[in-house]
Amino acid sequence: MQVKFKVNGMLANVDVPPNTLLVHALREQLRLTGTHVGCDTAQCGACTVIVNGRAIKSCNTLAAQHEGADITTIEGLAKPDGTLHPMQAAFKECHGLQCGFCTPGMVMSAVDLCRHHPKAGEAEIRELLEGNLCRCTGYQNIVKAVQHGRTAMGA
Repeated sequence: MQVKFKVNGMLANVDVPPNTLLVHALREQLRLTGTHVGCDTAQCGACTVIVNGRAIKSCNTLAAQHEGADITTIEGLAKPDGTLHPMQAAFKECHGLQCGFCTPGMVMSAVDLCRHHPKAGEAEIRELLEGNLCRCTGYQNIVKAVQHGRTAMGA
């Protein structure tokens, strides 16, 4: 089946079986491999993307459900000249990553968090990131990165 949506500002048309998950359409059809497949059960958050202004886990939603949607993946955050999005820069500056596997989903969730909860304190940030698992960092620097990124975003 043909599914059309806008991904990272560009119109995309994918031909996928009806049962294709959004994460697989992004990775396999559009070659946007920054969206990671971790648990395949919506538990880890590595597959988080922003759809119509809200962060979602793309491993538990069908591509066909997003006909006409506006989707942003980690590849769509940086500027065309390669300048990092403020949240990406904050994760780098605050050492909010180690192995990097969770980072794309964590950054996407952090961007969404800052847009919808601009005054969140440390405890609320931790609570709002609960659906994104990191096995390396202990979250301390991730929280610092979110706070730093929020300020840089002007949220």
